[in-house]
Amino acid sequence: MAGTNPYMKESAPDPPKKAYNIRFMPMDEIIQVNPDNLSESVAGHPGSILQTALNAGISIDHACGGVCACSTCHIIVREGAESIPEITDSEDNMLDKAPGLQLDSRLACQAVPDGSCDLVVEIPFWNRNLVSEGHE
Repeated sequence: MAGTNPYMKESAPDPPKKAYNIRFMPMDEIIQVNPDNLSESVAGHPGSILQTALNAGISIDHACGGVCACSTCHIIVREGAESIPEITDSEDNMLDKAPGLQLDSRLACQAVPDGSCDLVVEIPFWNRNLVSEGHE
């Protein structure tokens, strides 16, 4: 289960209510999200873009464990931002520390789409963990 940040005042957004797709760029991988099949969150809010990516095997750095205490899970929502609740003060404060900040930047651990439309999400090159260690 994901941890919690004791300094956050805002509550977690509701998980998605409808099925939708997320296209992760630049790998051009589409993930279908079914709200009936959401697993327990390993990082980020339940139903967050970070949780969805990690459960699908798409690596997004998240140094704080997905509790809005860093900016390493910075993503850019290219399409479908209207399905994500408005940014909170806590997320906005963390995003200020992110490199390459853009108007459509969000933290993947905090962004929980409601399922009202499909999304296109860009993972900036500095947030992609390209190392896969297959220790046996």
